[in-house]
Amino acid sequence: MLTDVDLPAPGLLWTRWAALSAVLSGAGRGQRWSIDENGARRDDPDTGWARFALLDGRRAVLYGTHREHHARVSADPAADPLTGAPDWLPWADLAPLAETDRLGFVIWHENGRWSRVRYRHPVDDGMAELVAPLLTEEHTVNALHAVVAPAQRRDLRETAADLLHAAVRGEVDAGRLAALLGDRAHLAAALVVARVGGITPGTRPPRIEPGQRPPMRRVRRLSQGEHDRLVWAAMHEATELRRPAPPDTDELGALVSWLQERADGGDGRCSLLAYADATSFSSQSGEHPPADRPGEQRYAAFRRLTELVRALRRAESDPRYGRWLFLRVETSATDVRIERRYDSWPVWWHDDGVSGPWRTNLQEEMEARHPRWRPSWTRLLDPEVAYRPTS
Repeated sequence: MLTDVDLPAPGLLWTRWAALSAVLSGAGRGQRWSIDENGARRDDPDTGWARFALLDGRRAVLYGTHREHHARVSADPAADPLTGAPDWLPWADLAPLAETDRLGFVIWHENGRWSRVRYRHPVDDGMAELVAPLLTEEHTVNALHAVVAPAQRRDLRETAADLLHAAVRGEVDAGRLAALLGDRAHLAAALVVARVGGITPGTRPPRIEPGQRPPMRRVRRLSQGEHDRLVWAAMHEATELRRPAPPDTDELGALVSWLQERADGGDGRCSLLAYADATSFSSQSGEHPPADRPGEQRYAAFRRLTELVRALRRAESDPRYGRWLFLRVETSATDVRIERRYDSWPVWWHDDGVSGPWRTNLQEEMEARHPRWRPSWTRLLDPEVAYRPTS
């Protein structure tokens, strides 16, 4: 299923992109908006990237990725931006990007309309933010005007609008660029970009050749969240492999003593529920959580608890059996009860369906164990589980 997208006509979008690229190049800031023989480019290390190309008078393609709004990976269920896309798209560029989760949106123009894949649920793919300066004439004039140094902007707004109108007519020249940027600007560089963009007299915008759909490609069938929940569900169903209990250590004694000292009622009763792997740590409140002390620095207790749990985990690690992931400790004044989970998600650890062990961290933990001591859900950690081949 496809849906229409509200964007300027390809020719208008192109002239705005080319005009902004030329002016920024003249100001020595042409890295984020640029033009070359393969089309237009938008590269923002903080936001994302976009590419725009014309094929002929009727067809065009706009694609890219916003770093915070990645429809392909974040949508539940997973959204493939190329499902139902036409054969003439630049598949040689798009397919590798899609297969490696680097393609957030693809929008194409054909038969007088812009279209994209319809997402099953509303998703902001970030396209509008990436190309926001080009969506209306006013936005583009504002962007052109903003290139000029603040002290020189007075009375130059009309000059910026005149330059944009000249770009639409293909009449940009050194005089119009100098009128906006000043004589000290890099006018030669600006003119080169304007010529490549086809907005100077006697030039035309570059075109790319139609592409060809590959016979097979790799398509994500599970979003990141769906893949996580698949692994977590298997961890809930798993049972613990039988392994020897680790020996008592000084690190265990230190953790138990700390918990007993933190008993809220002063009776030694304290609870610890924790998850840990090589790089992350989290805890949840048990029946008797450790109490804070008056005047104690914020998060001081959590930092100390993290240190104690990590030290215990290192002390109890085994090159064959691996290291536990979940830990439950219940203390009293004279006793301690400990439960370790190496292979399964315990019922006492709350699962909100959103946050849980990272698959990459779990993969690292499993690879550190002897294969005999890896639970059955280990195979689900393979990134290929989230993909399926399709023609």
